[in-house]
Amino acid sequence: MKVTELNTVDDIRVSLDDHHYIANRSLSISIYLSLKMNKPIFLEGEPGVGKTEIGKVLAKVLGTDLIRLQCYEGLDVHNAIYEWNYSRQILQIRMLEAEGQKDKEKISKEIFGSEFLIKRPLFQAIDHDGESPPVLLIDELDRADEEFEAFLLEILSDFQISIPEIGTITAETPPIVVITSNRTREIHDALKRRCLYHWIDYPTAEQEFEIVKRKIPQVNEELGKQVVAFVQAVRKKDFYKLPGIAETLDWANALIKLGTTELSSEITSDTLGALLKYQDDIEKMDGETTNGLVQRAFTEANLITI
Repeated sequence: MKVTELNTVDDIRVSLDDHHYIANRSLSISIYLSLKMNKPIFLEGEPGVGKTEIGKVLAKVLGTDLIRLQCYEGLDVHNAIYEWNYSRQILQIRMLEAEGQKDKEKISKEIFGSEFLIKRPLFQAIDHDGESPPVLLIDELDRADEEFEAFLLEILSDFQISIPEIGTITAETPPIVVITSNRTREIHDALKRRCLYHWIDYPTAEQEFEIVKRKIPQVNEELGKQVVAFVQAVRKKDFYKLPGIAETLDWANALIKLGTTELSSEITSDTLGALLKYQDDIEKMDGETTNGLVQRAFTEANLITI
């Protein structure tokens, strides 16, 4: 499917739904505007709410390549945009010298051609030669150093990169850009101004149960609702790291593997490692707390309707 075929917000929502991503109208509108305005979309939210999945699903919907740049502390131009293939350059120099070439200027021109470039994700997205523009997923930008954001400004403004030895390379068709952040630090305003912004919150109980059913079709309805109701209750606690959708799915899968058909305080305590990832949080789930949340899950599970 091409961008031009997504003519309405409902087209976006239905296309995402067809690929098992449950999006509300607000998110569907943001994605629609991003595609129609050729502007990057900047997604913020807690870890595990489905920000990264947007980029993956969007690439599937559009039938195009997904180019992912996973950000981390110390990420620089060489890892994100390009670097020279030094070993190949050295080999080329030796071959030229063996052929009697001694003109340093000619040797320099010979070894600084595009064939000696190693293209990293941002370069790949700009220089993409597919039929459709790729989806460029810049994941967890908040993990990168603030200085790295400056590298992105030229790309997000003009969709071009500058290489001193070659010149400026501009995208024939701009990539579709999805940027995510877990908000561990603030992203600079200059970058945000180049994007459409959307905050993705934890899903409602109904949305999360629908996700569980689609991702784990073998789960029985009673257990699925109890799992979702329990996780929803846990998210209201003062924990260091609240469980995301991925943890909900992991826990539901773990319970199914153990042959569980209904939550109990015992099985919940035994499997908390699939749901909570910090020992301090697990220690807060003493017997009384766990039992209270399980009983609450039984009650609230009956309120979940699709």
